[in-house]
Amino acid sequence: MTDVPRSATPGAPQALSPDEQLALTGERTVPGIAAENYWFRRHEIAYAHILRRCSGRRVLEAGSGEGYGAAMLTDAGAEVLCVDYDESAVVHTRRRYPQVEIVQGNLIALPVPDASVDVVVNFQVIEHLWDQPSFIAECARVLRPGGELLISTPNRITFSPGRDTPLNPFHTRELDARELAELLTDGGFAVSAMLGVYHGAGLARLDRKWGGSLIDAQIQRALAGRPWPEDLVDDVAGIEVGDFDVRGAGTTDIDSSLDLLAIAVRP
Repeated sequence: MTDVPRSATPGAPQALSPDEQLALTGERTVPGIAAENYWFRRHEIAYAHILRRCSGRRVLEAGSGEGYGAAMLTDAGAEVLCVDYDESAVVHTRRRYPQVEIVQGNLIALPVPDASVDVVVNFQVIEHLWDQPSFIAECARVLRPGGELLISTPNRITFSPGRDTPLNPFHTRELDARELAELLTDGGFAVSAMLGVYHGAGLARLDRKWGGSLIDAQIQRALAGRPWPEDLVDDVAGIEVGDFDVRGAGTTDIDSSLDLLAIAVRP
């Protein structure tokens, strides 16, 4: 189990004003929306897991999205530079998280000098990229020797089971643990850990309550355009980051994980 506080962003999602809220398009998750809280907390757990690892280090977040993760890292003592391709996300991050430094740029041509950062964080992004090897090469270029590349991504085996193409229309190529490790080693990195995100005990109880899968209960109603029952809204809104576990591949079946979290080192 990951050693993080039960809620890195405490309590149920806090409603944001229209000026504070980045539009929810389905391409990324955002905080402050009750019905989105499961996916937000599932993404948030990866940031919570690396806070201590990044404290006191120069961190590049490549593909920072809404900006909440970069703000968590900054508040934990990291010196963070963000690069994101989406101008609206850059504008939003500057307004909502003034403690975060962010620039607009292409992830396969990072506007960052060679060997200038200690850590590259790329969470829930690589599955969106058309040229994944070029991105990995850019990470190797900007990292100092011994620097770390931290990548989280949906596990293809459980996220799009039995499919050759991703279920999510915003994804270009999803990866399983073996494929992610190969991508990293082919790019010159040494994979020091392959971790997985799993439901903890509380979420396992909610899975049982909702017919075996809380995820399916949400997705089926969304696809059918059906309103959620009040208790499903309450259950999803009440999820906290500590309801997820991060476990190493040596302690569990990595292929059954929900998301992957790889830690790779630049020689």
